[in-house]
Amino acid sequence: MLEIQGLQKHYKNFDLEVSLEVPDGTIIGLVGQNGAGKSTTFKAILGLIRTDGGQILADGVDITKESAKEALNRKQNIGVALSDSNFSGYITARDVCKILRSLYVTFDEAKFMEDCKRLELPMDTNIKELSNGNRAKLKVISALCHGAKFIILDEPTAGLDVVARDTVLQLLRDYMEQQENCSILISSHISSDLEGLCDSLYMIHQGRIVLHEDTDVLLSEYAVLKLSEDEYADVDKSHIIKSKKESFGYACLTKEKQFYSENYPDVVIEKGNIDDLIMIMALGGQ
Repeated sequence: MLEIQGLQKHYKNFDLEVSLEVPDGTIIGLVGQNGAGKSTTFKAILGLIRTDGGQILADGVDITKESAKEALNRKQNIGVALSDSNFSGYITARDVCKILRSLYVTFDEAKFMEDCKRLELPMDTNIKELSNGNRAKLKVISALCHGAKFIILDEPTAGLDVVARDTVLQLLRDYMEQQENCSILISSHISSDLEGLCDSLYMIHQGRIVLHEDTDVLLSEYAVLKLSEDEYADVDKSHIIKSKKESFGYACLTKEKQFYSENYPDVVIEKGNIDDLIMIMALGGQ
């Protein structure tokens, strides 16, 4: 298990303070607007930035206090694909295979080659000449090729068409089935990817976790009320999590759609999704 307790990172115009858990055998999504703190959280977990407080616990051990040797050994069990990193543009996927073979003791070359073939990735084309989609595929394949127990994926399907996205997501599902007690922490702006993949979701806004919910609960129990000005004035707001002003009145996020359907039969109630969650929680008022 990965557990983050009060992780802090302070910049001139941004403060991060985050707590979250990634239990063994789960896929956890981290969602939010650009600049909300997702990438900062990932980099802190990986030791790429110095933190200003809090703990990052891996199987109960505070990894912020590791020695360089301990950190290096731990990273043998981590697979990473970050949105703002890439391989040199002057090497090929076949060259990447050689590099990974030298980096990871447990590198599985057969799996790497098989996944490249499955995702129709050119092996002998310089990376700078690959499409953005093929670069994204290569990063995901590289993260999954050495039997890592913990995977961090930042926007792994960005730039992929619907068929390639589905193939990448199936790679992740297959990996979870093959690797006992593996866990994945993933971010994506494509809500349907996370809805069909993640066990639970954390939403981060302005450096703070503002909501954590099981994905099936989010999809089955959350809803958006579409209220006119008069309806909003009269409605019981005790079960409204957040409201956002709209041209028609208000869009309101609730976890109690049955309460509103039973007590306000004329109110428009729409099924909630991750996009609604982000829009209302990030841009709404009280």
